[in-house]
Amino acid sequence: MIQVVVADDHAVVREGMKRIIEGAGDMSVAAEAADGEMLLRRVAAVPCDVVVMDLAMPGMSGLEVLRELRRRQPRLPVLILTMHPADQYAVRTLREGAAGFLHKGDSPGELVEAIRTVVGGQRYISRPVAESLASHVDATREAVPHERLSNREFQVLRLIASGKRLSEIAVELSLSIKTVSTFRRRLLEKLGLTRNAELVRYALEHGIVD
Repeated sequence: MIQVVVADDHAVVREGMKRIIEGAGDMSVAAEAADGEMLLRRVAAVPCDVVVMDLAMPGMSGLEVLRELRRRQPRLPVLILTMHPADQYAVRTLREGAAGFLHKGDSPGELVEAIRTVVGGQRYISRPVAESLASHVDATREAVPHERLSNREFQVLRLIASGKRLSEIAVELSLSIKTVSTFRRRLLEKLGLTRNAELVRYALEHGIVD
């Protein structure tokens, strides 16, 4: 029996995932978590074969949680299940060691197939994700500026573009306002912009935020 840990900050989503997983017949949910720190505690305490986690949870960013999971248990496959677009996040998560990437709009059957695949030692890449990856290795494609951002810079960009003040971002990321201001300055420089309104417009135009 495949033991799965599911992590999502919405109880309704976790319940839906639990029904899909346990309805498969050969897997069950060993534990649930509502944020990154809880997920790390659950994985440390409960034997499991795979983690299915969202990227958008309170506290630690999804990429930070993924990185920490990979550090602590490098052989434990982590499957990302998120609403974030594949063309913005698939490459970043796979680079950080994710075993697969699914969109919440994918079918329940695809989730079950993905879990079986990554537990079997392979990566699971759906067609949209594969197309996104192919575009990133296309030698004729010109890279867009935000693809050169670090994971933390990309995270700050999303938060600024979502309308949060620097002080709010500092609290959410457990950083000083000075550090967040430094990230903002780097963002403006790397993207060739001058003010927050342009960051918001850039993020909207490139599908980084809705």
